[in-house]
Amino acid sequence: MEALLCFVVATLVFLLLFDYYCHQQESQERAPVRSASCDDAPPVKTNRYYSTSLFAILGLSREEVYDFAAFRDRFHTFSEVSTAMRRAGLPDIHVIVGIDFSASNEWQGRKTFRGESLHALKGSNPHNPYQRALASLGAVLTPLLHGNPIPAFGFGDSVTKETAVFPLIESGTPCLDFNDLMCAYTHTAQKVQLSGPTSLAPLLQKAQEIAAHSREFHVVLVLTDGQLDPAGEASSRRAVVSCSQLPLSLVLLALGDGPWPALQRWDDELPERRFDNLQLVRHAEVTR
Repeated sequence: MEALLCFVVATLVFLLLFDYYCHQQESQERAPVRSASCDDAPPVKTNRYYSTSLFAILGLSREEVYDFAAFRDRFHTFSEVSTAMRRAGLPDIHVIVGIDFSASNEWQGRKTFRGESLHALKGSNPHNPYQRALASLGAVLTPLLHGNPIPAFGFGDSVTKETAVFPLIESGTPCLDFNDLMCAYTHTAQKVQLSGPTSLAPLLQKAQEIAAHSREFHVVLVLTDGQLDPAGEASSRRAVVSCSQLPLSLVLLALGDGPWPALQRWDDELPERRFDNLQLVRHAEVTR
């Protein structure tokens, strides 16, 4: 159930983003000046979208697609969602992963993780919330990646703090798949020194660089305990708004005890964004 919910939420945000960008292009095609935002898409895929609404392909009205209950009632399995994506001309996805290594992870498991650090490692099986989340997401997203590599980064450690990110693979290469990502995370968690303060801005800025270079739609999965100080909240907020200028869908997977007031506000507010580009998923609630 946890994996299905995370997958459906990520897919919904991704589809909404695709619809927004292509409708922008459709409107601009009627004007003398054309936008380049969807011009690079293959003609067949573009024509398929213009001739049939994405929401019609999914069997949802525009009003229904903004209601998660309607989406959940329509789709019950991963294969149903992936089939709908293929029919909509989205056979695969591109994913960027960011993992929070700030010091607040040490105490954010008091209620939800038996008082342990959220990065605690035990044995060879997925143990901590970060490992379990990666395992769940990998099980369902792998078939849709079709071999696309996964750029994966850490932030909030004693070296990068709130100013930069570091690649989970030291050479800087992206992870080959979610198994590779799990190994890279486990290796990093064994040696990294948790620090902070926390800011999502460096990660989101890196995601913007990747999206601008590749010109492909990306889902950015941010695994975080979500504990931001005022400065980190302000910089992260600006980065979320800036991401709405690019084909980026942000899914924040909140781990630990919370609360997450800033993340909740971003999920519902930020009217200066070009579109609603963010979805918050509370890990503890979907795993009860």
